[in-house]
Amino acid sequence: MKRPVLIGVFLISFLTELVILLLFLLPGTENPQDTVAVNEVLQTVQRDWDSLEEHTPHPAFDYVVLDSHGKVLYRTKSGLSESVNAAISRRDTILDIRVRGLPAGKLILSNTDHLFFQARKRAAAFSLLAVLLLQWGICAGYFFYIHCTLIKPFRKLKRFAERIAGGNLDIPLEMDRHNLFGAFTESFDLMRSELKKAKMAEARANIAKKELVAKLSHDIKTPVASIKAASEVGAALTGEERSRENYEQIIRKADQINILITNLFSATLEELHELPVSPSDLKSEELRALLENADYLHRAAIPGIPDCLLYADRLRLQQVFDNLFANSYKYADTGIKLTIGTRNRYLTVCIEDYGGGIDEAELPLLKERFRRGSNAGNIEGAGLGLYISDYCMRKMQGKLTIERGEDGLKATVWIPFSGTI
Repeated sequence: MKRPVLIGVFLISFLTELVILLLFLLPGTENPQDTVAVNEVLQTVQRDWDSLEEHTPHPAFDYVVLDSHGKVLYRTKSGLSESVNAAISRRDTILDIRVRGLPAGKLILSNTDHLFFQARKRAAAFSLLAVLLLQWGICAGYFFYIHCTLIKPFRKLKRFAERIAGGNLDIPLEMDRHNLFGAFTESFDLMRSELKKAKMAEARANIAKKELVAKLSHDIKTPVASIKAASEVGAALTGEERSRENYEQIIRKADQINILITNLFSATLEELHELPVSPSDLKSEELRALLENADYLHRAAIPGIPDCLLYADRLRLQQVFDNLFANSYKYADTGIKLTIGTRNRYLTVCIEDYGGGIDEAELPLLKERFRRGSNAGNIEGAGLGLYISDYCMRKMQGKLTIERGEDGLKATVWIPFSGTI
C-alpha cells in the first residue's frame, strides 16, 4: 500500500472516531414529555379506578398503579418500578390519583430516557469497535506488507552474507524481481557469482603453482643426484688433492641444494598441515553410519562392529572413509570387501576392492601429495585423497596403510582405542 493512501485511510478513521466520540459526549436533545398524554393516562386511570381489570392501557406509556398503601393494582408490563422509592431512583414520573376528590393512590410513569442512552451508547461502542478493527486490520496488513517487502528480504540477505562469509559460494540468492529490493538482491547474487569465479581461479592458480613447485622439486633432485654421484666417483678416482677438494666442494653444494629443494617442497604442504583435526571419544557403533554415508553406491556389506570406545574426530574420520570409497569407485569400479576387527590397541577397518591393484613399487608413493598410481589413466583426480586421509589419521594418533590384497588394493584404517593415547 502506498504511503498517501495509507495516510488517507488513517486520517479518515481518526476523524470518524472523533465524530463518534463528540456525538456521544455532547448533551443530547431529550424529547419533552407529552403532558397532554400524561394527563389522559391519569384521567383514564381515575375513571376506571373501580374496575382497573377492564382498564385499557395507553399505547404511549408504560406505567404502574398503586393504592394508598403502596399495593400494585395494575401494571402495563413487568419490570417497572413497583414502589415510590424505586420510582424516585429511576427518575420515573409520579402522579397522585384522586377519586371523588380524595387521594386514592399513585400513578408511576416509567422513564425511558435510560433506554435511549443505552441504545446510543451501544451504537457508539459498536461504531468505535468497527473503526478500531479497521485500523488494526490496516496495521496488520501493512506490517505483513513491510515484513514481505523489507524484513524478509533483509533476513535472506543476512543469511546469504553469513554463507558468503563461511565460504559457501554455491547456493544462489533467492530473489523476487518484483520486490522493492529485487535489483539490490540481484546485485548481491552477481557478487556471489563473481566471487565464486575468482575463488575458483585462485584455487586453480594455487594448485598449478604448488604442482609446479612439487614437480620442479622432483625434477631438480634427479640432476642434482647425478651431479653428486659423478662428483663422488671423480673424488674417488682422482689422485690430485686439489681436484679432490673441488669434487668435495661440489658434493657439499649438491647436498645444500637438495636441502633447499626439500624445504621448498615442504612449504607447498603448509596449508594442509593447518587442517583442523580435533579427536575425542567416539562410540564404535557410530562407525556404521559413517561407513553407510561413505558407501553411497552400497557396494560393501558392513559386518558386525566390536563394542568399544574410540579416539577420533568424527568429521575427519568420515572424510577418510569418503576418500577411500571414492577411490575404489573411481579406479576399481568393483564390489568392496569390508572387514572390521581389533589389533593391539586399534580398531581396524579394512576396505578391499577387486580391481587388480597396482605394482608393489608404487604403494609407498600413493600417500604422497599429487602422486597417483599408474592405473589412474585419464581418470580425473588431484592425487590428494590418500595424502589427506593419512594426514588426518596421524593427527588422530592412528594410521592408514595401503597394500596389495588378494584381488586388488587394500586400505586399512587404524583407529586407536580411547585411553590408550
